[in-house]
Amino acid sequence: MTPGASDGPGRIPPAAPTGEVAERVRARRGGVLTPLDLALLHSPPFADGWNTLLGAVRSSMTLRGDLREAAICRIAVLNGAAYEWNAHAPLARSEGVTAAQLSALRDREVDGAALGGELALIVSYTDAMTRAVAVPQELFDAVLDELGVACTVELTGTIAAYNMVSRFLVALDIGRGRPETPLQIRRESP
Repeated sequence: MTPGASDGPGRIPPAAPTGEVAERVRARRGGVLTPLDLALLHSPPFADGWNTLLGAVRSSMTLRGDLREAAICRIAVLNGAAYEWNAHAPLARSEGVTAAQLSALRDREVDGAALGGELALIVSYTDAMTRAVAVPQELFDAVLDELGVACTVELTGTIAAYNMVSRFLVALDIGRGRPETPLQIRRESP
């Protein structure tokens, strides 16, 4: 975040944090609503569906947490979603992604050697889905061989879902400040 940038809902005012949907979101979030939630709550049906989908992605799948969080952090960099990075980089660290790996994820062109084999493969897949949407068959086959069918589906769904998240955040300028403000991704301590 840049100095003076807001963690608020950006281009729209926050929605009223009341009602059944707000309570379900609060329950998933441990009692706290985020600026993202306060934007989503302008449409309770959308917020409810979002909460269910992202709740499943974050806590109900077998995909390893380090792979999930590295993919999410990479999406944040590629799409310029500082709010997403700043929320997920600490989660990535808690899932075992190192400070050096997070640093490599921040680069537009990632050094695969800095990430290591499996993480580099997942980041290549994330980059393909985020930048071009279409994934080359050879890359898909490598991910499938590495993760198996269920985790490949979960990784693909995670990448798709968090591309949705980042695009929502950036379009509504949530947590970034002014649209012309450059992306400021906080550095993690080793």
